[in-house]
Amino acid sequence: MEIRHIRYFIAVAEERNFTKAAERLHIAQPPLSRQIQQLEEKLEVSLFERGSRPLELTEAGHFFYEHAVRLLAQSVELVNMTRRLGKIESKFSLGFVGSTLFGLLPEVVRRFKAANPKLEVSLHEMTTMEQIQALKEGVIDVGIGRIRREDPKVKRTVLRHESLVAALPMGHRYAQSTEMLKLSDLMEDTVIVFPKSPRPSFADQVLDAFTDRGLKPYRIQEARDLQVALLLVAAGAGVTVVPKSVTGMRRADICYKPLNEENLSSPVIMSTRIFDRSEAIQSFLNVVYSLYRAEGIPYVKPDDRIE
Repeated sequence: MEIRHIRYFIAVAEERNFTKAAERLHIAQPPLSRQIQQLEEKLEVSLFERGSRPLELTEAGHFFYEHAVRLLAQSVELVNMTRRLGKIESKFSLGFVGSTLFGLLPEVVRRFKAANPKLEVSLHEMTTMEQIQALKEGVIDVGIGRIRREDPKVKRTVLRHESLVAALPMGHRYAQSTEMLKLSDLMEDTVIVFPKSPRPSFADQVLDAFTDRGLKPYRIQEARDLQVALLLVAAGAGVTVVPKSVTGMRRADICYKPLNEENLSSPVIMSTRIFDRSEAIQSFLNVVYSLYRAEGIPYVKPDDRIE
């Protein structure tokens, strides 16, 4: 059985008509019918109820279709990932969530480029969910995100756990307070979370932090991204919770307050293709871990996985 047999079968199963399936595949109908007949002979079962109009799948056909769709998708991913590995010697692409730009990521990229002057390095802002798909499609080689989302084709390593802080407008009642705040202190405020979509995202991490403590904010407002959330805070529309590294972006109309809460942090998670052991990937990992050691930042051992 060949991949083309699976592709032809899926087309007929979805179009429920040999003529339409042949048009979709840009082939003549007789060769398509012969390919489906060959497939059924190999499987020793009938996949279609030949007398029905439109075509209906047999019970075996339904079973084969469900698995055929997954198999075809996996074959496409395999081609894309293999093709990408063949090009990684000259080009390297990194996906990242916006909030990581305020941490060590810019320095990591600078050191990586210095260590690999012949590599063409490109950066792409994308959500954690988008990063996982981009890795499988061969669009990027490494993703830096914050959401725990598992995929059997992607290796995910927690680099560190970053503490969270509250961002308040300068006119806020706690703006001049010298004491650390708790999430319960924000219950009278509109809590701005980001990004608005796609979900799950950092927004859900923040909302879960309130829920885990039995808290429900007075009002929740969703913002498109971190920048918009901070602009809304500056305008006095509410407060937000951000990773501590964001405090490096100083604004005269926003103050940042530490939060006195146990287990309140957001992970920085690195994603790579599960079998990608290229020199460029190893170089990137070496840069990351050497910088973390130099900065004295605790990090998870390189071969520890998120389970």
